[in-house]
Amino acid sequence: MRMHRLGRTGLYVSELCLGTMTYGGKGFWEVIGKLGIDAVAGQLRTALDAGVNFLDTADVYHEGESERLVGEAVRRLGVRRSDLVIATKVRGRVGKGVNDAGLSRGHILDAIDASLARLGTDHVDLYQIHGVDPATPLEETVHALADVVKAGKARYVGFCNLPAWMAMKALAIADRAGLPRFVSAQVYYTIASRDIERELVPLCKDEGLGILPWSPLAGGLLSGKYAAGERGPEGARRTSFDFPPVDKPRAFACVDAMRPIAAAHGVSVAQIALAYLLQKPQVASVIIGARTDAQLADNLAAAKVRLAADEVAALDAVSALPPEYPAWMVERQSNDRFLEGMDRP
Repeated sequence: MRMHRLGRTGLYVSELCLGTMTYGGKGFWEVIGKLGIDAVAGQLRTALDAGVNFLDTADVYHEGESERLVGEAVRRLGVRRSDLVIATKVRGRVGKGVNDAGLSRGHILDAIDASLARLGTDHVDLYQIHGVDPATPLEETVHALADVVKAGKARYVGFCNLPAWMAMKALAIADRAGLPRFVSAQVYYTIASRDIERELVPLCKDEGLGILPWSPLAGGLLSGKYAAGERGPEGARRTSFDFPPVDKPRAFACVDAMRPIAAAHGVSVAQIALAYLLQKPQVASVIIGARTDAQLADNLAAAKVRLAADEVAALDAVSALPPEYPAWMVERQSNDRFLEGMDRP
């Protein structure tokens, strides 16, 4: 298991991160997973033994039950807190009150205390805003996150699911005021959904943010269990919960391209899909989640897969984004900037 710096920080995280969306069994989240404490502790032990040091959860997962189970599993296994990098999130609705959601100062300060109580720790290593809050000015959110860091309740801050312009605006607000800036971007990224490469990847590269792909198998669609025109395995997550959105013809074309590569390496299609992301620049850690021990073991094994240059090129080709303005104009105009023999940045 390789270790990568999280963005420009001095914090090292494992290239695979243990996601916890399957931990709990409350409310809407039950369709994704409903693992109890014994299964959660078992997954954590397996991940730690494989070299994982990074865990990702959120206050909304299973109505807080995911955070509680993570904390209980850490205590049950006797893991040193300093050996773990724990990330959680704030933004989603956690109650019926008008202020029980969003990114206001009040909700952020309430939410971090509630998350720490469930996790049974005095700090999280990475505190992430879980998306856009159209009701709260970014200035208020950035300043509130800074106070969370100043209080020692979080070491770093990051974002999830923001458009590039908004993330850059938040970075500028932080820089102008001398406040902690985002160090990471947790975003939807798969071989079949490379949308972030248009704007967010260039932003992360320029600003030194580590990318944390979520749902790298597109909710299981890229596991190799699905094929065009078929419903999929009974009981599988995608069969009952068709999320996140994906261009399915493109996804199945990617699966078809990955199958011979997987066979050549003697591994699963899922491992090839994960290995592809692991070789992408700016990706600090890929978040994996599993409903079964077999799924977890298979995903963890992706860390051992190394794709050859021609294999990466073949997968790049089949999953290439269609040209979109202004990207095609930028590429066209860039060609005459460099003459033969000139270094390119």
